[in-house]
Amino acid sequence: MKTDDLISMLSEDAPVRTRLGPMLLGALLGGVVISAALLLATIGIRHDMASAIETARVLFKIVTTLTLAVTACGLVFRIGRPGIPLKISALSLLIPLAMVIAGVATELTTIPEDTWRTALMGRNATLCVFFIPVLSLAPLAGFLWALKSAAPANPTLGGAVAGLASAGLAAALYAWHCPDDSPLFLATWYTAAATAVTALGALIGSRYLRW
Repeated sequence: MKTDDLISMLSEDAPVRTRLGPMLLGALLGGVVISAALLLATIGIRHDMASAIETARVLFKIVTTLTLAVTACGLVFRIGRPGIPLKISALSLLIPLAMVIAGVATELTTIPEDTWRTALMGRNATLCVFFIPVLSLAPLAGFLWALKSAAPANPTLGGAVAGLASAGLAAALYAWHCPDDSPLFLATWYTAAATAVTALGALIGSRYLRW
């Protein structure tokens, strides 16, 4: 290939790359709006949230899920850009993980052992593992659409990151409805739902984001 031809191809590709940031931002905002509207139109926010948010458990749940959403979205915004280092963004995912571990450890030392199972199972485990994936669909579709224009080097990883970010956003929204506040419940069922969405993103990404 001649040098002039290579320069021409790179220049044609440049506008696509420069639009990636705005496209991902649009996917993020649009996905959050759609998912929030779906939450409000169906199960809604828990009726006692005004007082519940003042408790340590509820505040911990909201802050932890929001931290996952922010750190995972940060990785999405970098993974579609060739040559951009991902190590720091990837390591930032350890922050919500550490928060969950600390929350579980605190819970296990503050409640009686015979109540651990009840706290873990909660009252709405089935709704949790169903609704978080449902709320993640809009942001996941948006992220994958945006990343398609970037063609990440590893399509499966790109899809998985998009899935994790979407699950984080969905979990942060669902936390405003969820009446189960134990970190044990969060570590079990929120994680199960996020894992399912991440796997779905990886599966779709392996095909849809392929060059």
